[in-house]
Amino acid sequence: MCYSAQIKADYVRYVRHFGATISLQRFTEIFWERRRDGTWTKIPKALRESFRHPDSEAGFELAKLVAEGDRELEQRYREDMVAQRERLTKAEAVLAGPKPTKKAAEDKRIATNKIAATETNLASLNRRELVDDDARIYPGSYAPVLIERDGQRFVVPMRYQCRMPGWNAAVERKYPGTYNARRDKLEESWGQLFGYRHGILVITRFYENVARHRLEGRELAPGEKEENAVLAFDPQPPQDMLVACLWNVSKGADNGSDLFTFAAVTDEPPPEVAAAGHDRCIVPIKPEHVDAWLNPAVAPREALYAILDDRARPYYQHRLAA
Repeated sequence: MCYSAQIKADYVRYVRHFGATISLQRFTEIFWERRRDGTWTKIPKALRESFRHPDSEAGFELAKLVAEGDRELEQRYREDMVAQRERLTKAEAVLAGPKPTKKAAEDKRIATNKIAATETNLASLNRRELVDDDARIYPGSYAPVLIERDGQRFVVPMRYQCRMPGWNAAVERKYPGTYNARRDKLEESWGQLFGYRHGILVITRFYENVARHRLEGRELAPGEKEENAVLAFDPQPPQDMLVACLWNVSKGADNGSDLFTFAAVTDEPPPEVAAAGHDRCIVPIKPEHVDAWLNPAVAPREALYAILDDRARPYYQHRLAA
């Protein structure tokens, strides 16, 4: 399964090549909702930064939301830091006293780890220069997806985990794997979206969880436990990948707002991905197929499958992700 991907950091400018309009209203709604429910970090830093410096009057409200959301997140981090330092001080006092306890030792360990993690988060939040990980998305994160509706193209922020038609939040929790749409299940499991609601996500690399022993090309030793490794796959030569996606909109959703969600189409991996220990791979389509993919209603199913088969085929060089 596709573990995560790295969206193109200057996506907002890039998609204009496709004649798309940035749905500022929808971005504003999503940014507001993520501030309100405390899930601001579900919006990748690189995506937030895309709107920090508006180039039009319409973008000022969104830029203001970005600044306010980051300030609120920084405040939460600082409050967490104070709480964990107090916890650490109390734990150290108990450990230095006549009756040290296991609880105090555990509190010290947890507080120390949380302080270090919060310091890292604060430094990342306040860093102005973008790094690769700032554009990384995970299942549950929000990403800009290119779609076409009524003959017009839009870039809409969508959650990377598709809520299928007719589902609510309770049903969705029972099926957490809907961030990937297997090519061999497109009609069986995804028939309400395949051929109707297609999108494109532009990424520069993708990441996968693999078993370390498979990566090393060996069997587990007797008594050895399986260990996970995360690999970054970079297309060679470096290039933007137009990943085929399916999407849905759940009207009203859980809080009265429309919920846009998507899944990446995956298929059997090319040899170099399989050799690295993974059994699935995203499907990047060729630029000449963008028009047909985004407007699937006018094409027979055979033509849509042909687009997926005639995919872009860079060589995927892998490395251990940091």
